[in-house]
Amino acid sequence: MNTRDITAFIAVVDTGSIVQAAAALHLTQPGVTRRVQSLESLLGVELLDRQSKPLRPTAAGKEVYQKGRQILHAEADLMASVREDIEPFGELRLGMPPMLADMALAGPVDALRETYPKLTLRIQGGWSPGLVEQIEQGHLDVAAIVYAESSQPPIGMTAHAFKRQTIKIVASPKLGLKSRVSLSDLAPHPWVLSQNGCGMRSTLRHAVERQGLPFNVGVEAFGSDLQLSLVSRGAGIGLVTPDALATSRHRHELKVLSVSDFKTDVISWLVHRPLPNRLQKPVQLLLDELKRC
Repeated sequence: MNTRDITAFIAVVDTGSIVQAAAALHLTQPGVTRRVQSLESLLGVELLDRQSKPLRPTAAGKEVYQKGRQILHAEADLMASVREDIEPFGELRLGMPPMLADMALAGPVDALRETYPKLTLRIQGGWSPGLVEQIEQGHLDVAAIVYAESSQPPIGMTAHAFKRQTIKIVASPKLGLKSRVSLSDLAPHPWVLSQNGCGMRSTLRHAVERQGLPFNVGVEAFGSDLQLSLVSRGAGIGLVTPDALATSRHRHELKVLSVSDFKTDVISWLVHRPLPNRLQKPVQLLLDELKRC
């Protein structure tokens, strides 16, 4: 089996087009077509639904796509294990939660793409517990996660702390709240928070429930910018990191509250299982760039 045929097929599936796959691989369109046909002939099945636009894999093609990616990963790992001079290539599967993706991805991604142009980045969003599970199951190579200061990444996983921030509680001045308040003062108002799975939300809920206060979530919204937009319009009270607040276009429409009985830091970690040689330098670069953010 020729791995170049697998590479061509995967490129067609990823781009949905023979034309775009040819451009990505620096091949002619007939050259890509021949490689896909060669793989189909070898396997004895059609791999592409050629009536669809963009091109999509058939049922058999979906399975070959997944297995083919595993074969290419294994080839890259094998080459890197014996050749230290080989530039990192293949894929780096990165997970990141919304609060970091909103403000921390641009610089690190640019640095990775500039330094390792042959490395394909596949970025997946999600909450920290789910991202850790994806690493444990082998679906991600590395993830940036956020835990409250009282929590630690799972034992047995390599973890590098790269940032600590104190959570801010914000509200619209329209609500008429004083600058210094307690959780009981905030109890009559709803919260604008991320969905279940967010560590900041869990920490707040535990603090509120320990005092026997109601925990009323008025709006669940994905991403800090949308949340702060809603908070600025008086939809409820929000939680935000200093970094996200500083870069938000709504920061001048928000009042930062000092809450006497609630203060917590969150720590951002980069976590992974043992890495193949080809990913060690890219992951170190990623960590260095995240520390600079």
